Amino acid sequence: MQTGVVNRVAKLNVGCGRDIRSDFVNLDVVQLPGVNVVHDLEAFPWPFEDSTFDEIHLINVLEHLPDTIRTLEELHRISKPGATVIVRVPFWNSPDMLADPTHKKSFSERTLNFFDPDFPECKDRPYYSNARFKIERKYAYVRMRYYLKIGIPLLTIPLFFLARFMGAIVWVIEFKMTARK
Repeated sequence: MQTGVVNRVAKLNVGCGRDIRSDFVNLDVVQLPGVNVVHDLEAFPWPFEDSTFDEIHLINVLEHLPDTIRTLEELHRISKPGATVIVRVPFWNSPDMLADPTHKKSFSERTLNFFDPDFPECKDRPYYSNARFKIERKYAYVRMRYYLKIGIPLLTIPLFFLARFMGAIVWVIEFKMTARK
């Protein structure tokens, strides 16, 4: 074993915009200050080798892309086994989802269940995709004067239930997943 060698954790910030993170590779479609890699996220494959990243963040990006399944497959391809993948999107009936004319897809608390074999959606339709993730936690963001992130299932389950019948309860949903390879 070598001493003095530190394994660098490879992190990717997809569709970063102006949210530049110093310890991440910052990927965006526009060459903004701090963007390391410019690439159209609708063009596959993305410019990375297989199994490159230990951690990937898509914060308010997936709803702007037309092909959710292909995008998740690309995330899976560039993730190392066991990589952490954070996906944050507006909840399907939130004012944030409905207001932005560039949003192409909407998401519920069940949308990414189709990529986790522990959920019936994936078990019933395994042919949708070969990309597999383990959903570690789902977070509901409730908006008051600011966003309040809630990750306790005892609270998120009733929030998601109520949000089906009343809008503007859950504004944002975040999935913390692990790549299964």
